[in-house]
Amino acid sequence: MLVTGPTGAGKERVAREVHRLSARTGALIAVNCAALPAALVESELFGHRKGAFTGAGEHHPGLVMAAHGGTLFLDEIGDLPLPAQAALLRTLQEEEVRAVGATSAQR
Repeated sequence: MLVTGPTGAGKERVAREVHRLSARTGALIAVNCAALPAALVESELFGHRKGAFTGAGEHHPGLVMAAHGGTLFLDEIGDLPLPAQAALLRTLQEEEVRAVGATSAQR
């Protein structure tokens, strides 16, 4: 679902109400995309495998997988770097997530 409006219009409130009225059993995870560090966007969204990069000491599932069964609300999605937007589009189209450093994707 796409909810549009200027900053402060209540997009997250709408997302929370839609989530509450849905049959989803998982949590609503709200992410301010503008606040994600550009160097870590893909790791935060899609997760990473241990050793994928310096500082990746353990497996991290990422926000997309953490929202499985629930709702992922991406606020200010237009502020994501273009490569991350393309990766997110692929994730939505293919219905699979490939973590940074992974050799295969998960459905």
